[in-house]
Amino acid sequence: MRTVVPAANWPESWRHVYEFDRVEIFGERTNLGHTRAYHTRARHLLEMAADVLKPGDRVLDLAAAQGNYTLWLAEQGYDVTWNDLRADLEGYVRLKHERGCVRYAPGDAFNLTFPEPFDLVIITEIIEHVAHPDEFLAQVARLTRPGGYVLLSTPNGGYFLSDRPRFSDTADASQYEAMQFQPDASGHIFLLHSDEIGPLAQAAGLIVREIRLFTNPLTNGHLKTAMLHRVLPSAAFYGFEWVTRRLPAWIARRSHTAMAVLLQRRSDAVSRI
Repeated sequence: MRTVVPAANWPESWRHVYEFDRVEIFGERTNLGHTRAYHTRARHLLEMAADVLKPGDRVLDLAAAQGNYTLWLAEQGYDVTWNDLRADLEGYVRLKHERGCVRYAPGDAFNLTFPEPFDLVIITEIIEHVAHPDEFLAQVARLTRPGGYVLLSTPNGGYFLSDRPRFSDTADASQYEAMQFQPDASGHIFLLHSDEIGPLAQAAGLIVREIRLFTNPLTNGHLKTAMLHRVLPSAAFYGFEWVTRRLPAWIARRSHTAMAVLLQRRSDAVSRI
């Protein structure tokens, strides 16, 4: 992936996502907790993708924003399609693209159509921004071939500091439609709990293959631990992360801010894309 330098003629949307890239992948050290949490999530997602993909497989990176996963996966030899509702971000992703096969399909995820379904659809940090995560997951399943996979990441609703409602406890999700698709943490609507994943997956014709909980308060600098990131080595944070991920399940659910889920579309499902 190519490192980019802002130019005076950049649109505001490019400048906005560049501020995230600067902290997450370009080496800015102003928020090391955020940086380490991002790297932790990326490591888990890329591992989980590699477990089910073979070279040349077709991947759709849905609502991909600045396209980091798009570019990383393309560099690993996969045929990757980038998508985002904000079509102008395509130009920013093209600036960073250095090698590998990347295609571009901007547009509303609910209205996308393709000639054939994908081997893997990735939805990172997006399902918490939609008013109807059940309908969204069903649409993602339609874009996935039977036997193919869906890989999602989302904040863990079971984390003890979570302040968003459970989707399964909401009688009428349409009340949130006016605020959906908003970027960043301020646009979160529901934060899914791990016990909600199974029913949502089943309704969409998907099977849960793996759920990983990760990123504890120390890893991301919560609870006034941010200063520790300037004095402790990375090994200390990732070592503590190794310990907390092996705690009893009920403690782990309360102790981790993030969740990654690997889903598989039922092989007897009929593609309708």
